[in-house]
Amino acid sequence: MTVPPEVARRAVEWWLLLQDGDLPEPQRRAWQAWRAADALHEQAWQHIAAVNERLAGLAPPQQAAIARAALAPRGPARRRVAQTLAVLAFGAGVAWQLEQRTPWRTWVADVRTARGERRRLVLEDGTQLVLNGASALDIAYGPALRRLRLLEGEVLITTAPDSHQPARGFAVQTAAGEAQALGTRFAVRALAGGDTWVGVFEGAVRLTPRDAAASALVLPAGRQATLQAQGVSAPAAVHEDSTAWTEGMLVARGLPLPDLLAALQPYSAARLVCAPEVAHLRVSGTYPLDDVPRVLAALGALPGLRVRTLARWWGRQEVVAEAAPR
Repeated sequence: MTVPPEVARRAVEWWLLLQDGDLPEPQRRAWQAWRAADALHEQAWQHIAAVNERLAGLAPPQQAAIARAALAPRGPARRRVAQTLAVLAFGAGVAWQLEQRTPWRTWVADVRTARGERRRLVLEDGTQLVLNGASALDIAYGPALRRLRLLEGEVLITTAPDSHQPARGFAVQTAAGEAQALGTRFAVRALAGGDTWVGVFEGAVRLTPRDAAASALVLPAGRQATLQAQGVSAPAAVHEDSTAWTEGMLVARGLPLPDLLAALQPYSAARLVCAPEVAHLRVSGTYPLDDVPRVLAALGALPGLRVRTLARWWGRQEVVAEAAPR
């Protein structure tokens, strides 16, 4: 059997998690369930185990170098060892496909959350972060600038004054450009296609497009905008309700159905899809993010709407919101 790139990717990702030490029991059960779910999964894992045995037999200097990389803090060293492991276990062809299809850096990001997980943390300078589900970011604090790189997902940031002298600025880098805090509380969300949503709740944020720095815009408190590589959208009002996810709730005020499903996706293992014929529908209400099936059932009860769960050939479930048959 040939191991598909997606299965190989997941096997490497499990291996990296195991290098961090004892897995929490829920994650260990999930790892074991993944192996048992499909013969290809177990085959991929056995490839990883065989490679580990070969690595253990290397000459001491090589073995030590790989061990240091595997156990190093998340970052370039971990990315290099993950790439090496994929080449050894599955061949350069599969590793190349993995590199093209899935960004390696998200697996070994400094901070990551799983689907359905929210995480709060305080950085060394006192800045507070709340990460939404399925999010990943790198932290780079240097002598001149405090910078986060948001790789995927969403983060709410409350910056702290910098005690470093001279005081350093604080910025979030994304695929679309940079959001620089001007003493503030703000949220940044990576959107499909590479754009970035930014909402400001206190202070202000300077948005600088990646390819058009001259069109930078200062976004004040109470406003939101979409940062794109070539520019910034017109600002609009933002409600504090948009941070309700930090407390496990989704507050919708006439939210387009595709946007509501996108907000639920970090909490659903199944892929959530909005059929084109119902994409115009808008939804209001307050929904629990930790009970996505309940939310989908409520959506399916809306007039003219049906929600179906499908099993796709690749083994992943897909939930489709579509027009109800007449």
